[in-house]
Amino acid sequence: MAQIFTPRANSKPDVFQEHSIKRIDNYSWLRSAKWQEVLQNPDALEPDIRAYLDAENAYQDSVMCQTKPLQKKLYSEMRGRIKEDDNSVPLPDGPYLYGTKFIIDGQYPHFIRQSHSGGDEVTLLNGDKEAKGKPYFSIGGAGHSPNHRLFYWSSDDNGSEYYAITLRDSKTRKDRDYKIYNTSGGFTFSADGQYGFYVRLDDSHRPSKIFRHKIDTDPSEDVLIFEENDPGFFVSVGKTLSGRTILITTGSHQTSEVWMMAADEPLLNPTIIAKRENEIEYFVEEHEDKFYILTNAQGSEDFSIVTTPKIAPSKENWKELVPHKTGRLIQGILVLKNHIIRLECEDGLPSIVIRNLSEGSEHAVCFDEEAYSLGFSAGYEFNTSLIRFSYSSMTTPSQVFDYDISSRQRKLRKEQEIPSGHNARDYVTRRIFAAAHDGETIPISLVHHKDTVLDGSAPCLLYGYGSYGMSIPSRFNSNALSLVNRGFVYAIAHVRGGKEKGFHWYKGGRRELKMNTFKDFIAAADHLVVQDFTRYDNIIAQGGSAGGMLMGAIANIAPEKFAGIIAQVPFVDVLATILDETLPLTPPEWAEWGNPIKDKAAYDLISSYSPYDNVSAQAYPSIFALAGLTDPRVTYWEPAKWVAKLRAMKTNDNQLLLKTNMRAGHAGASGRFDYLKEVALIQAFALMTVKKAL
Repeated sequence: MAQIFTPRANSKPDVFQEHSIKRIDNYSWLRSAKWQEVLQNPDALEPDIRAYLDAENAYQDSVMCQTKPLQKKLYSEMRGRIKEDDNSVPLPDGPYLYGTKFIIDGQYPHFIRQSHSGGDEVTLLNGDKEAKGKPYFSIGGAGHSPNHRLFYWSSDDNGSEYYAITLRDSKTRKDRDYKIYNTSGGFTFSADGQYGFYVRLDDSHRPSKIFRHKIDTDPSEDVLIFEENDPGFFVSVGKTLSGRTILITTGSHQTSEVWMMAADEPLLNPTIIAKRENEIEYFVEEHEDKFYILTNAQGSEDFSIVTTPKIAPSKENWKELVPHKTGRLIQGILVLKNHIIRLECEDGLPSIVIRNLSEGSEHAVCFDEEAYSLGFSAGYEFNTSLIRFSYSSMTTPSQVFDYDISSRQRKLRKEQEIPSGHNARDYVTRRIFAAAHDGETIPISLVHHKDTVLDGSAPCLLYGYGSYGMSIPSRFNSNALSLVNRGFVYAIAHVRGGKEKGFHWYKGGRRELKMNTFKDFIAAADHLVVQDFTRYDNIIAQGGSAGGMLMGAIANIAPEKFAGIIAQVPFVDVLATILDETLPLTPPEWAEWGNPIKDKAAYDLISSYSPYDNVSAQAYPSIFALAGLTDPRVTYWEPAKWVAKLRAMKTNDNQLLLKTNMRAGHAGASGRFDYLKEVALIQAFALMTVKKAL
């Protein structure tokens, strides 16, 4: 291989001024002036920007070339843990059972249907066939009409999350001769299956408009039925499980508002359930003449459940059903004909609680491991006493159960198969707690091989996120076993900014308290060292998207405490992005970070931790940043600018790598096996950095 020189981005200073403060950005030229066009046509990227990204990709490839045999081995191991000809547990809906399956060597799901009374399986959509010949392919949504005659599916062919909706005859499997473009991917049928409702993205990639489509008519004739004019609110549309009501939800990260339509009267205009109030969220389910609402209104920080009549659903008519309890976060609800089911989390562990609607009695479905993940799915049927839930832990592969509410019996319907073999008893999972700088305790979920010696010598991959109230579940991760089997401790730091310990845990890591997220992650690393799980020079930190911002921040604050940092599609140019209201996600972000355009205090705060703005002349850990050219969430130029500035300013020779996927977006490679190649590359970087098993 020819010698590849370390790339150096040209420095072209641009001066920006906000609140009488001058800000110089040497690498703002890496932002494409045609970024909206690039999202849909990657070939539109300016030649000078492409040349720089290509140079970084070539450099990354040359540095990681020595690990190619290891990458191949890691890929083989991870693929060997996947059951290639896998099927989901089918879900009943009237006369049919619906499900998905994968075939051997297939990268994409096949959507299937079978008569409830038996008979041949019918493939409604062959994902592998639709993806053939495309460098990128992603299915955004798929579903059937209430009368089972139509099947919709949507796809994105370049990673930019602009989905085209296709309607297909369920019997002949022939597509209509038109598509509906520039949508968010979903499609909700009216009760009679003659109409459908979908969200269209605007020119700034914001889901702001809902249209009604009459089946078999030109989409240009579709009717706008709802528009959100606040750029900080995004809209979605769906239907209650009973099928009687179509719900339009508009919301930001902390505020929501819901509108309703009768599913059997699709030509009527939607009406509001309850007007939006700042930082009040509510989520609606339906039962006969009532709505059941999950909300944080009336001081219910960790959420309560209320009921209200459908004919008069406004807040003054809300009646408490399940009261608020501090520290018990209600994460979701499901309403069936005779029961309401809620998923709640207390002391960091989830449980499912089932309430009989006529009697008011309750019982819970719980588990005994120290750290685990639990969730339920709604299915298609309203009049049923069966619910389906999934369970896994960091040592236990995913299990799918059907639970009979009446008999309280659970039936194992599926267990994740690991074809290459897996013995849960070979691994140890624990939940430990680190002391934060202010006296809080930070949960850490971890797993390691039973034979790993815990004397500080083990390498550790420490994962974190900590934004938007998203909790990171302690679930089984078969890919992580490749590191764990090589002696790694795999750990998740449940830092503030998520909701692992309730809503207050989220509030404690946002806006003016955002620094807590970064300090918590560093405290978790400190605790793992003090407890002899690892050493600082053996810790690899990993995070993606907003978790990539966390990676950038800890790299600036405590670079000496990490051997390496993996930042996937990292949100690192925070200040410039949150100042730019033309970007798709910026207005909704103001509720999370503050609005630096209008508020100097917010400007000063974000400026104080924005990773790109705080790169300095110091020694940095080895860093591997990954980006997607067509990413609409974290634009490619954020990691590109960050790496360019780091390369110019860092004072040591540790590795600094950037890989930009020139044909993918936020989620990286789309196929289930192509994605594993990226994971193998990332793990090879981690192993190379701690000089382990090359």
